[in-house]
Amino acid sequence: MVSHTTWLRYLARRFEYSLALSYKSYEHGKITNREVGDNFWKTFFQGKLTFLHWNKGEEMAPTIAAEGGTLLVRKLPAADPQRVYVGDVVVMKDPEKSDNYLVRRLAAIEGYEMVSKDEKDEPFVLEKDQCWVLADNDKLKPKEAKDSRLFGPVSMDDIIGRVLYCLRTAVDHGPIQNSQFSMQKDLPVLEVELDVDEMAKNHKA
Repeated sequence: MVSHTTWLRYLARRFEYSLALSYKSYEHGKITNREVGDNFWKTFFQGKLTFLHWNKGEEMAPTIAAEGGTLLVRKLPAADPQRVYVGDVVVMKDPEKSDNYLVRRLAAIEGYEMVSKDEKDEPFVLEKDQCWVLADNDKLKPKEAKDSRLFGPVSMDDIIGRVLYCLRTAVDHGPIQNSQFSMQKDLPVLEVELDVDEMAKNHKA
């Protein structure tokens, strides 16, 4: 049973998401200023703040099993330092294959100085709207991990969501360890929209 306080916090998250998405659509010329209000209310009352995503591979083990997992992902109207944080597990567009998606952990954002273990590589600072993502499986080589050690910095715009929950099997599932700030912000969304039975129905394993 979801408490009244949680529902109010959840509705506040819906309000923030709807407002940000409507403003983004207006900025990009997709809607006129007269359509902003209608777009806001339509987004607020329809749909969810999350979607399900299937991920398979060794890159994010042990966070997500190599055999695969069904993920509950929170939608992000825009990925910026006010919405995603270092330590978050995110779903992003594959920099090398735009119709594919990767799940990686955000390791650094704009302003961070990146220093390589290889002394031959010069340190550099991540520019505005850039980020550095890494696989959780530290046993893999960069080419196997397929992360920023291979393809370099990526645009924050490529991030489409933050992973909240992972179902590995019907009896093995639980929340994803993100940054503390994100987990606090996502808690009401998780409490209202998490449906383990629905995730199990969509599970491919």
